[in-house]
Amino acid sequence: MTERGVRVRQREETRRALLGESRRLFTERGYGAVSLAEIVGAAGVTKGALYHHFDGKEELFRAVLEDVQQEVGRRVAEAAGAHEDSWDQLVFGCREFLAATTAPGIQRIMLVDGPAVLGWTAWRAMDEASSARHLTEALTVLVDEGVVPAQPVAPLAHLLSGAMNEAALWLATSTDPADLEHTTAALDRMLDALRAA
Repeated sequence: MTERGVRVRQREETRRALLGESRRLFTERGYGAVSLAEIVGAAGVTKGALYHHFDGKEELFRAVLEDVQQEVGRRVAEAAGAHEDSWDQLVFGCREFLAATTAPGIQRIMLVDGPAVLGWTAWRAMDEASSARHLTEALTVLVDEGVVPAQPVAPLAHLLSGAMNEAALWLATSTDPADLEHTTAALDRMLDALRAA
């Protein structure tokens, strides 16, 4: 491997270490309780190395949040992709979104600290760029197939996305394990109401 290749690999390893340790610490204690010194110590790098990759703690958190959102997106896509029928893809994708967001690390980073650290507008923009786009695509297919009555898709996607995000935020504060099952059942009933007669 060339010297340049070694440096590129080292930079990638440093970035992965920073993201991995940040995610672990943010999950365990929350954004506000974690210092940059703790992060670089856990990752085994210097503050200079951190600042080579990120402008500061908030930018590092944003990168961690993007990773978490991509992970949730992959889980939703896999759950949806396991089904051939477009309707089943929507239903199982939405169910997986709720299930994925009950994982403690995902809850803390994506639902609790995300809006608080980045602000509601920035957090919504990130959500829009990830999961909301896939939801819009799925609903567009269903409208085109006539499974969902013809209508503008954007309002429907925003309403459904908002309902699921609100349910996920509520589940993040819930202490009753049965709440996920009840919320999933309510989601199924809400989705069924969208179908053409």
